[in-house]
Amino acid sequence: MTSSRSLADFAERVDALFNEFSGPEMPGAVVAVTENGREIFANAYGLANINDDVPMGRKTIIRIGSQSKQFTVLLILMLEAEGKLSLEDEVQKHLPYVPRLEYPVTLRQLASNTSGYRDYLEGMIFGGLSLFAPSGRQTARDVVARQDALNFKPGSAMMYSNSGFFMLFDIIEQIEGATFNEVLRKRITGPLGMYDTSLMLRDGSVMKRLAAHYTKQADGWMTLGWGMEYGGGGGIVSTLDDMVVWQQNLIEPMVGTTEMYRRMATPCVFDNGATGFYGLGLVTDVYRGRRAVGHGGHVAGGLSHSTRFIDDRLGIVIIANNDQVAAFALARRIADIYFGNAVPASIELAPGRYRQEGGPDVFEIIAKNGVPTFLDSSGVSGFDFGHPGGAKPELGITDLVVSPRPDGKVDGTFCGMPRVYARLAADARAAAPLAGRYANTAQGIEVDIDGDAQRGMFRLRSDLGAMNAPIVAADSDLWFLQPDTDMGLGLTWNATLSVTAGGFEINSDRIKKLRFTRA
Repeated sequence: MTSSRSLADFAERVDALFNEFSGPEMPGAVVAVTENGREIFANAYGLANINDDVPMGRKTIIRIGSQSKQFTVLLILMLEAEGKLSLEDEVQKHLPYVPRLEYPVTLRQLASNTSGYRDYLEGMIFGGLSLFAPSGRQTARDVVARQDALNFKPGSAMMYSNSGFFMLFDIIEQIEGATFNEVLRKRITGPLGMYDTSLMLRDGSVMKRLAAHYTKQADGWMTLGWGMEYGGGGGIVSTLDDMVVWQQNLIEPMVGTTEMYRRMATPCVFDNGATGFYGLGLVTDVYRGRRAVGHGGHVAGGLSHSTRFIDDRLGIVIIANNDQVAAFALARRIADIYFGNAVPASIELAPGRYRQEGGPDVFEIIAKNGVPTFLDSSGVSGFDFGHPGGAKPELGITDLVVSPRPDGKVDGTFCGMPRVYARLAADARAAAPLAGRYANTAQGIEVDIDGDAQRGMFRLRSDLGAMNAPIVAADSDLWFLQPDTDMGLGLTWNATLSVTAGGFEINSDRIKKLRFTRA
């Protein structure tokens, strides 16, 4: 893309993607596109602060969410290079408070989301502690420490878990004898001149040029912030300028080494021999036949995504101060414009809810403007209909690919493992009411349920807090736990309750087999 006319057309088409966020009293986003290390497009949309009418800009400081993970992993690799740790170390060598459960877990498995440890943020929620309630770092440690089972055998699958990166964050501070911010500044952001990039421990912190972060409600926008303390898995704030510098450093390293970034971008290989897409703090995927390496982020009132099409030397950075900018999908639309990609034909997936045969996982297909759209406990997204093997939800972190079958079921693959999903009845009825009193004694959680074979009320209590939520029958032995605001506004369910011989198990996007027995 060299001519001024083609650049102007490209800019006009990219601007059109963000038109919604260019109006008055709208939060927005900042966007940059680079080609061979040279910036060919940049713009800012909407407001950094609606109340004060402050526009977004290149130096507006915004949360980047889970893009923080790549910085945490790089610091771990630097410590490994200095002989201060090994990725093959068992976690307990550095963190005695972490339980050793069914199998040993290494630092490598923490960094690749293959450890099997349950996500501590969802652990808080299903322990009764809202993410919007104030909590500190010790609470996070306590939630990790009381885990009583792994989601799966380490190395056999990939499931996103902030617990792993919280532990790596703890290890960095312990080995260095300094705060994460001090280590980050000394080793990465200082040498690169990324002076606006730092760990911001809490929402509500005061910082010059810091954007407010927003969520969309039925009656308009409202600011949103969690009460918990962030860590190295999602707590970094940055600017468009700084993230462009960082992306260029991944291509031509001034900090870190080419070998470190190669390792970070190398996808994990599961025990069954299948190759995943998550490396060490970076995601490597193939989109329209082109390799893309990057990561996204999602926090209260914020979404972001940065990606590099490494063989084409195209870079894209998007940071938004609201939860309505679909950063991952929009980065792909920008790539479509740049490469001239044709829109693939949609795959006919019948609307309805589908359950994994022999398992508790459920997703829903809804028709949005006549096009099949994916919904599960993690949120709503479109499909990439051009993905090899079927339709893949356009979510930054998913390994699921689905395709329709002649019998009305849906074939799927997850971490290289085949699955079949059968359609659920629209008005399900359980084999029996789930009413009763239940407990998970290892985690100190008690649950009371009342209701009939179709509906009920779920009341959870622990030393962390409480959660009340309705449940609705999904199948003869499966219930939907209806959402509360911690898990995302507008979701139909945020977890399932799978009936067992002596009680039930909670299964969510990032927690599996959280078992409760009848008291």
